[in-house]
Amino acid sequence: MNKFNPIGVFDSGYGGLTILTELQHKMPDYDFLYLGDNARAPYGPRSFDVVYEFTLEAVQYLFNQGCELVILACNTASAKALRTIQQKDLPHLFPSKRVLGVIRPSTEAIGELSQTNHVGILATEGTVKSESYVIEISKFSPNTIVSQHACPIWVPLIENNKHFTEAGKMFIKEDVESLLQKDEQIDTIILACTHYPILKDYIQSIVPKNVTIVAQGAIIADKLEDYLVRHSEIESKCSKNGSTRYLTTENELIFNQNASRLLNKNIISEHIKLL
Repeated sequence: MNKFNPIGVFDSGYGGLTILTELQHKMPDYDFLYLGDNARAPYGPRSFDVVYEFTLEAVQYLFNQGCELVILACNTASAKALRTIQQKDLPHLFPSKRVLGVIRPSTEAIGELSQTNHVGILATEGTVKSESYVIEISKFSPNTIVSQHACPIWVPLIENNKHFTEAGKMFIKEDVESLLQKDEQIDTIILACTHYPILKDYIQSIVPKNVTIVAQGAIIADKLEDYLVRHSEIESKCSKNGSTRYLTTENELIFNQNASRLLNKNIISEHIKLL
C-alpha cells in the first residue's frame, strides 16, 4: 500500500478550494488533504484568540493524518494564527513539520504587478483589521500605497450561493466602488480572501479597464513549488500518488453539494470532528 503523507490545505470553509485547485494543477503528482472547518465558518469576524485556537486544532489534526506540511489557505487564519503557530507551537510540538500561509507569498509578488504602486485590498474584517497586508507589502514594496476595504458579507453570499443574484451583485459592486473611491490611482486589486476568486470575473467586469484583479491561487502554487525545491527535507516526505481527500466539520452531504458546485466537478468528502 502506498504511503499517504499529503500536503494539508486548510480553510474555514470553501474558499481554500480555489487554492487547492491551483496546487493540483501546478503539482498534479502530489497528494493533498483538504480540511474545511465549515461548521465554525466564517472566521473573519472572530477574535485573534479564537481563530488561533481553531486553526491550531485543524493543523494538529492534519499533522496526525500524516501531513508534513500544511498550507493555511485562509487569509484570516494566516493573519491571526500563522505567526503564533510557527513561533510558539511548532518548535515544541512539531519541530520537523511546517505551516505556511497565503499572505506573504501574495505580498512578495505585488511589487511586480502594479504599475502605479497604488494597490487595493478586498478582504474580510479580520484580515483588514490585522493590517497584515499593509505590513507585509511595506517590507517588499515600501513605495507601494495600500488601500483596504472589508467585505463582511461576501463569504456568506458565496457559501449560500447568493453571490450572483441581483442583490448579491449590488452588494459586491458597492464594496468594490468603496475601495476605488479611497484612491483613484489604484491599478491592482488583490482578492485577499480565498473565497473571492469565485467573483473575479464579475469584479473585473465592473472596474475600470486599467485595473487588474489578482487572485492568489496561482501565486501560492508557484511559491509552494519553489519552497519545496528549496526545502528537500520536507519535499522528500510528501507522498506522490496524485490523490486528494476532502474533510469537513460540517455535514458531508452539504459540503459535497457546495464544493461540487463551486469546482464544477464531483466532490466526495468525509465528516470529521476537531474537538
